[in-house]
Amino acid sequence: MTDHGGGTAREPVWLGVDLGTQGVRVLAATAAGTVVAKATAPLHSTRDGVRHEQDPQEWWSAFVRAAGEVTGRVAGRPVEGLAVCSTSGTVLFVEDVPGDPARPVTPALMYDDGRAGDQAARLAADPAPGWAAAGARPQASWGLAKALWLLAEYDVPESARLAHQVDVVTARLAGSAVATDWSHALKSGVDLVRTDWPYDVLDRHGLPAKRLPPVVAPGAPIGEVGTRAAELTGIPAGTPILAGLTDGCAAQVASGALAPGAWNFVLGTTLVLKGTTTEPVHDPSGAVYSHRSPDGGWWPGGASSAGAGVLAREFPDADLEALDAAAEAFDPASTLAYPLVGKGERFPFVRPDATGFLTGSPSSRSGPEESYAAYLQGVVFVERLCLAHVQRLGAPVGPVVTLTGGGAGSAYWPRLHADILDREIVVPEVTDGAFGMAVVAASPAHGSLAGAAAAMVRERVRHAPRRQAVERFDEAYGRWLDELTSRGWVQRQ
Repeated sequence: MTDHGGGTAREPVWLGVDLGTQGVRVLAATAAGTVVAKATAPLHSTRDGVRHEQDPQEWWSAFVRAAGEVTGRVAGRPVEGLAVCSTSGTVLFVEDVPGDPARPVTPALMYDDGRAGDQAARLAADPAPGWAAAGARPQASWGLAKALWLLAEYDVPESARLAHQVDVVTARLAGSAVATDWSHALKSGVDLVRTDWPYDVLDRHGLPAKRLPPVVAPGAPIGEVGTRAAELTGIPAGTPILAGLTDGCAAQVASGALAPGAWNFVLGTTLVLKGTTTEPVHDPSGAVYSHRSPDGGWWPGGASSAGAGVLAREFPDADLEALDAAAEAFDPASTLAYPLVGKGERFPFVRPDATGFLTGSPSSRSGPEESYAAYLQGVVFVERLCLAHVQRLGAPVGPVVTLTGGGAGSAYWPRLHADILDREIVVPEVTDGAFGMAVVAASPAHGSLAGAAAAMVRERVRHAPRRQAVERFDEAYGRWLDELTSRGWVQRQ
């Protein structure tokens, strides 16, 4: 747990909660964005091929532990509200029983569980008209497909309702069933134009209205912390609970990229791009889909299968900080890389057969440093192609791009982004999803989500492109595009 020691002992705080894959994170922040406490409790998964499940009871117990640590550290400060994010597309069925408003009656299928392919195909053959507006295409990883799979595989009581990962925790906090938000419900089939369920279509597929929770905008009040939850967590009874967002959207909020034309890259195991536009972005390839902002605009984006995960695979025991320091000698590297973590690419182009590559052979005198540099550059080349793709679809891209995620902590990589993308690069001070949810929780106090982000998100570092480096990387990027074109993955524009 980290205490940044900001503000006065009686200054109010807002709590942000991130229910991730590896653990639950809880964070307390002031109205000015100072993080005064945070804590993490681990989670465990069961994986077997395409199966990926978690024990939903562990979500609550881990949250209780992490929340208790944070509230112990901020004791005496008023807690003005909280909001929760979780993984996108993680679903289960729950029912209300005395003393437990979200008792699981099925396993919890995680975001990447792949067993619902048949259900996804049936949904794609009979979609709701509103799904196309957001660019949402049914897939096996969709929460809706997995809900139908659960109904087919388990004896689900008639009284049970569909729940997302976040809904289990918020219901137990409130002591009764609460509404879900349209961000988590996107992959469960919500119509983001109508901001409600397409009841007729879902009923046709076997998911009747009685099994669906109410849907509200992220940031809307959905309840208050009850007495029992207050005793377990230390969060004061009566604390407002606000509807949340998916973890990817929470990271975007933490980046502050909420004005039209603003874009944020999350540099994690794989790469995620999210931006802000006034209208949804329509992508015939299906690589880009849009969330809806509670402030009225849209958040288009896509998730690549390329990313920093390739570094852990190719350099498992290396000192990455030392390699970062050495990589600048290869601006650009003589080799070219497409840094896929596994087989197949989904953004900025869709190619299930794509495999990663490292062309040529680095000089024997360069050791692993040049290959490492090529992989770093390859990730940013993918990002440049992502920005070009959304621009071709009509989305504005401004002169500044933000970076969040683990890779943003590198001293070298953000500077490399500025040179390859030819844009100013901003790394925010706090970049995790829990902080984004603290911003959501504080949005009523600031008048809007954008107002809260403007007040709370702080800039840690900014890098401007270096003109000579931009020119060198333009040439290398052209050769990289030629390599992709020769493989039939893209067509040069």
